[in-house]
Amino acid sequence: MGRVFVVTLEGNIYSCKHCGTHLALTEDVISKSFQCSHGKAYLFNKVVNVTFGEKEERMMMTGLHTVVDIFCVQCGSIIGWKYETAHEKSQKYKEGKSVLERFKIFGPVGRHYWVSLDTRVGGSDADDV
Repeated sequence: MGRVFVVTLEGNIYSCKHCGTHLALTEDVISKSFQCSHGKAYLFNKVVNVTFGEKEERMMMTGLHTVVDIFCVQCGSIIGWKYETAHEKSQKYKEGKSVLERFKIFGPVGRHYWVSLDTRVGGSDADDV
């Protein structure tokens, strides 16, 4: 495999849970009310630093759609899917949009959902003297 070129985003971002690669800006969130097998998922107008799987037909809660899986370009983790075609007229707004599974991303920066590795209770560094 060749060298991987990664786009660095500026502002409040969502990133890959596994490797930290930037994926999307908060301003590109269209909806936070989507669902996936792991719980919540967000619909984005634009995502970066991803590769796509093969097109396939999937029956989803809102009907039949042609979708491709989305993978992080850096670590290869599956992080969501992209709508290629919506077969029902009421779902056409999803075409060309991407869904990232909340379980597989961090963000936005500034309000991380990261768990601190520092589990000491109370005090400051001065208390250790």
